[in-house]
Amino acid sequence: MIDIKFLRENPNAVKENIKKKFQDSKLPLVDEVIQLDNERRTTQQKADSLRADRNKFSKQIGALMGQGKKDEAQQMKQLVTEKSEELAQLEALESELAEKVKKIMMVIPNIIDESVPIGKDDSENVEIQKYGEPFVPDFEVPYHTDIMEKLNGIDLDSARKVAGNGFYYLMGDIARLHSAVISYARDFMIGRGFTYCVPPFMIRSDVVTGVMSFAEMDSMMYKIEGEDLYLIGTSEHSMIGKFIDTAIKEEELPKTLTSYSPCFRKEKGAHGIEERGVYRIHQFEKQEMIVVCKPDESKMWFEKLWQNTVDLFRSLDIPVRTLECCSGDLADLKVKSIDVEAWSPRQKKYFEVGSCSNLGDAQARRLRIRVSGKDGRYFAHTLNNTVVAPPRMLIAFLENNLNEDGTVRIPQALRPYMGGKDIIAAATNN
Repeated sequence: MIDIKFLRENPNAVKENIKKKFQDSKLPLVDEVIQLDNERRTTQQKADSLRADRNKFSKQIGALMGQGKKDEAQQMKQLVTEKSEELAQLEALESELAEKVKKIMMVIPNIIDESVPIGKDDSENVEIQKYGEPFVPDFEVPYHTDIMEKLNGIDLDSARKVAGNGFYYLMGDIARLHSAVISYARDFMIGRGFTYCVPPFMIRSDVVTGVMSFAEMDSMMYKIEGEDLYLIGTSEHSMIGKFIDTAIKEEELPKTLTSYSPCFRKEKGAHGIEERGVYRIHQFEKQEMIVVCKPDESKMWFEKLWQNTVDLFRSLDIPVRTLECCSGDLADLKVKSIDVEAWSPRQKKYFEVGSCSNLGDAQARRLRIRVSGKDGRYFAHTLNNTVVAPPRMLIAFLENNLNEDGTVRIPQALRPYMGGKDIIAAATNN
């Protein structure tokens, strides 16, 4: 959510930003919110004037009573009553107008960074750099679930009976590999100076609306029936929510956290749920990182965050590339975003395994996360990035470490988390 003062003083800049995001249907909202904000401020001024008059008359009543002028005091009381009734109406109108302004401001997109490439959708994202040499083996690389099934590592059919499409049972060494990747990612980030956190896996509606747009909320979040609680779709929401309604001392910044959590997503929309794959699913686990920092440090932290993901994948010998997300592919709260994509030898192309985002002060403004500095209070900047999100990571891992005989190599970095194993092979019995 952008600053209403900025919008008021720079309506054309806000409209131009809307155009860059190809959301022209929102252009009328700028003039509408300016009009409503003017009405709200006029109403507030009238209310403030009435409050002053009421306070002044109330003091006069006491003086008149002290002078024995009861009739005049009674007339003044009647006037105070009338002023109070009028004030109550103005306060109700002010509250109504403020709510309308807030509702519109919540859907006007954040101002994107000037470096963001202009494009309509993810097909126009821009490759930045490749890390590692993409490799295609001489033998055919099977579909990822076929690899897992040959290693007795996945049971989709049973999961479908138990929960439906979009769920899975991971078994044996594949399940262990899944946990090993999460544990390795945890220690990797702790080694980078981040504080490890296991957050709540459910959050209240005021946190949900503070960290994401209404459209994202509708397409992603599972609501707990009868409760003001939602299952998290990613732990960054819970971690950013940790700081709701706080004033952080400037010297305590930055706050750098890395978290583990299960994640739950509806996955509504064009992509849908795969019946035989584990790329887009309803339930998965994830290691995440977030930063809460001073505004002048957010660009620096943005570069550090996505580099962490690149470094982690390269430590496991998985080739990756970074993509700059274009304007039309940015969610409304984001200022700038970079996707990390891993190489798929089977598809002979890259696919997304992580996303790094700078949200400026948008989340902090919604959640009232302020910084107390020597020059007063101001809103913090928030950033988030995926460390690793199995089972997408498993797809890249299995394809890039598959041997011709169907076994899978375990890189040196992961072996301590796999009980010293250097290879995964099919078990003799299940």
